Amino acid sequence: MINPTWLRTFCTLVEVGHFTRTAEKLHMTQSGVSQQVHKLEEQLGVELLQRQGKQFSLSDAGERLYREAREILLALANLQQRVAADPAYEGGVRVMSPGSVGLKLYPQLLALQCTHPKLVIDYRFAPNADVEQAIADGSADIGLMTSKSSLTDVRCQAIAEEPLWLVTPSALLEPSWESLMALGFIDHPDGCHHADLLLGANYTEYQHSQLIPKQGFSNQIGLILEPVSLGLGFTVLPAYAVEAFHRPDLLKVQPLPNPVSETLYLCVTRQKVLPRRMQVVINEASQWLD
Repeated sequence: MINPTWLRTFCTLVEVGHFTRTAEKLHMTQSGVSQQVHKLEEQLGVELLQRQGKQFSLSDAGERLYREAREILLALANLQQRVAADPAYEGGVRVMSPGSVGLKLYPQLLALQCTHPKLVIDYRFAPNADVEQAIADGSADIGLMTSKSSLTDVRCQAIAEEPLWLVTPSALLEPSWESLMALGFIDHPDGCHHADLLLGANYTEYQHSQLIPKQGFSNQIGLILEPVSLGLGFTVLPAYAVEAFHRPDLLKVQPLPNPVSETLYLCVTRQKVLPRRMQVVINEASQWLD
């Protein structure tokens, strides 16, 4: 394999046309320049320069080598630049989060992509366990979770608090325990957990979500409030999911004496050095969710 340093010295000599000035330009000695050119000739088995005293001209082999070597050196320089480049607004970023956070964050990230089209956002909605595993195995770059990871490969940082809200049809004026039981519960994948947190903190009558009459279930975050808006029941949801609903006039967020929030954790792979584009998304997400 040809030494690229020898090639660079040879090309510089051809372009400068003088051994001494080439040595000065490359911060070498004149004998060092001569030695590297001689080593090239020995390795290739051809004469590259036709020397006439202190002057020289290129042989046919030297002409061919110069043309090829210039392209090789340019490609190496471009390769180094591409590898070392770490643009803040170019490249893909894979984000995963539970649905409520996604309803808040995804539109904001799309707005960021509209401003910087080379920044490609790949957003997946998933429960905490799937987000945690995706960060650990490297299939996601940034995760948002409502519980702290127990995996050593996942580093979590608390970035925000998301309130849990009791949501009823707009016609319900007072959320007494009796009125809630009469309505019935619209369940969802995190319904039991959210009910335990919020209802358990505000109603002495509450024992378990399974004891509340069920009036429906949806596993689509954008559809959980549809039956509530039709007067078919009540539910407990994170604030971002409620704020994203398209008919807020049909809902009522009931104030309760003991507010409850879930902590949002931003999670990344512990050992990975994050590129600048991921830091941009993390910084933006932290601001939007704060």
